[in-house]
Amino acid sequence: MINPLTHNGRQLALAKELIAALAAKLDSQISVRLWDGSVLPLGENPKAGYELSLAGPGVIGSLLRRPTAENLLCHYARGNIDFRGSDLVSFLRTLRVKGSRRRSRSVSKLLLARVALGFAFARQMPAANNCRFQGDDTGHKRRQADNREFIQFHYDLSNNFYKLFLDQDMVYSCAYFRDWNESLEQAQQNKLDVTCRKLQLQPQERLLDIGCGWGALICHAAEHYGVTAHGVTLSQAQLEETQRKIKERGLQDRVTVALCDYNDVQGEYDKVASIGMAEHVGIDNLAGYMNKVRSLLAPGGLFLNHAITRPAKGSAKAFRRHSTERRLLTKYIFPGGELDHQGHVVDCMEAAGFEVHDVEGWRDHYGLTCEHWARRLEANREEAVQLIGEEKYRMWLLYLAGVCLALSDGTARIFQTVASNRVGKGHSGMPPTREHLYAARPLAERQAA
Repeated sequence: MINPLTHNGRQLALAKELIAALAAKLDSQISVRLWDGSVLPLGENPKAGYELSLAGPGVIGSLLRRPTAENLLCHYARGNIDFRGSDLVSFLRTLRVKGSRRRSRSVSKLLLARVALGFAFARQMPAANNCRFQGDDTGHKRRQADNREFIQFHYDLSNNFYKLFLDQDMVYSCAYFRDWNESLEQAQQNKLDVTCRKLQLQPQERLLDIGCGWGALICHAAEHYGVTAHGVTLSQAQLEETQRKIKERGLQDRVTVALCDYNDVQGEYDKVASIGMAEHVGIDNLAGYMNKVRSLLAPGGLFLNHAITRPAKGSAKAFRRHSTERRLLTKYIFPGGELDHQGHVVDCMEAAGFEVHDVEGWRDHYGLTCEHWARRLEANREEAVQLIGEEKYRMWLLYLAGVCLALSDGTARIFQTVASNRVGKGHSGMPPTREHLYAARPLAERQAA
């Protein structure tokens, strides 16, 4: 019979030996707190208080048996692995070591075998298992009906949950900072306004916002640019909040919203915005999406596409290969989501008949936006847990912090692309400069003066 006290002591000794070996390879600035309270540095100069904690020997046993990113993620979501010493964004920045995978693989295989044997019978610690999307999260064989399931999984968590970290208008897309020290609220107002300016909105024009979120753009455009705006979404929660917002602002005669798939939208509009929508469409469907948008746009009308992208690779096959991060993202956060590269986005727009006029990268802006979101969510942890549960809260916090770092690294990017529904030959109708984007007053106000 195994003496549990002696066995636990052996496991602690093995864990400390493994951490010492990793410290020699990684030279990280964080420390590891074991289940007995002992704290071991992962490098020569650890930051005070920056600790990665392990709840029990079962965590090490589980990770040695199944050393995958998903297993690590699920143990974090369950709270079996935790962090302390700072907010998560700062902690992850401190945690990261260049070449960490290569370095950790150089740890003695004999040591790893001894540790694995010592933890072979460690008491199992359950990992998170109720957060994932139940279905084909890849979206490769999606039917139109799947679009609603994908959207509602992500957006229908709770309007009150999103209010914990978004600005007052609930803009759930990249903000635009005229100064890196601006508040998130001001930067989101900047974003709404610069989007309207890029579309050159004029009073009485008809604006369509595909994937309108909680209605921030359609309300802003109606209030400040005098347009008649219509938004579509597949999220019931977004529909209800947008309807409430329209009524509260007295915009019922100028702003409408509908629960509608983009494939089913009808009518003709002078301007069309697609903000954070293309990511949900899927790469294989992007050409069809651009054709659909053009069919809704009046001759000469403007289209603004705002989308997160990834850098292109040397071949299409390499680009379409699913990374571990993407598989986890679609399984737990964004089912059906897929990021294209900007070159293919422009290809699809031009193939659909659009003339592209302006492409602007907002990567730095979105990295800072996500950092604001992550820190706001973390500051409202208790309320978030009450609304969506501990495991989903932890998944979402890691998601926001992870996207922030991906944008900082450049492995994720974001662009606003303006194009026109060109018909015939001759002048494009675009202004000669970009001055209209930065003037003290919107173009519509100056033309009316």
